[in-house]
Amino acid sequence: QVQLVESGGGLVQDGGSLRLSCAASGSVFRVNAMGWYRQAPGKQREMVTIITNGGSTHYAESVKGRFTVSKDDGKKTVYLQMDRLKPEDTGVYYCNADLFDYGLGYAEEHWGQGTQVTVSS
Repeated sequence: QVQLVESGGGLVQDGGSLRLSCAASGSVFRVNAMGWYRQAPGKQREMVTIITNGGSTHYAESVKGRFTVSKDDGKKTVYLQMDRLKPEDTGVYYCNADLFDYGLGYAEEHWGQGTQVTVSS
């Protein structure tokens, strides 16, 4: 069974930085893509960034130039470096992974438990 374990959320002032990490473990799998979504109070969950197995990245317009996604294939870990944070970046950040499970023979989507990011003005 696959687990996604997140870390690195917290409280930061407007303009500050935070780094999130998400490590995948469990069944034998291949990472197709990993990324981050967020959900602000009263709003729908939205994509923040995705990084594919080949290293291609995609960002929401609202975070381009401020957030950087990266990965460590050996550790099956994805990172999100968040700089110049704004109060509107506040929310619960969820790790997302599209993993091909060799035991099952197909890919499945997995979610982390979420980590709170709060940016104070």
